[in-house]
Amino acid sequence: MQSKAVLTVTEVNRILDAARAEAERNQWAVAIAVVDDGGHPLALLRLDNATPTSAYISTEKARTAALGRRESKGFEDMINGGRTAFLSAPILAGMLEGGVPVMVEGQVVGAVGVSGVKADQDAQVAKAGAAAVLG
Repeated sequence: MQSKAVLTVTEVNRILDAARAEAERNQWAVAIAVVDDGGHPLALLRLDNATPTSAYISTEKARTAALGRRESKGFEDMINGGRTAFLSAPILAGMLEGGVPVMVEGQVVGAVGVSGVKADQDAQVAKAGAAAVLG
């Protein structure tokens, strides 16, 4: 039987704090979602002036990164590259840049999704959050 690390409230708060700090340092109004490795929500933070839609999109980006075991940008690139049939993939609704898996010892233990600014800026905030849990 294998064993695996899991995100606890401590790590979730560390992720949120790091992502929030990155967003606030750049004055970006975003929503930040954290999910476990199965894409189940663990936390959601919508900063002041972030749109209500960003809360939904950030959660879906995080879910896509967790379930896909890669950054959500990979799916966006695949679709933009012509593989539009992938749009019909079940469950994955956040195939936009801004979802980043959280890795511990080579395993995905969860993901961070961010929405509210430009795609690369969303990813920058998500990566800051994911980096707060080293592994």
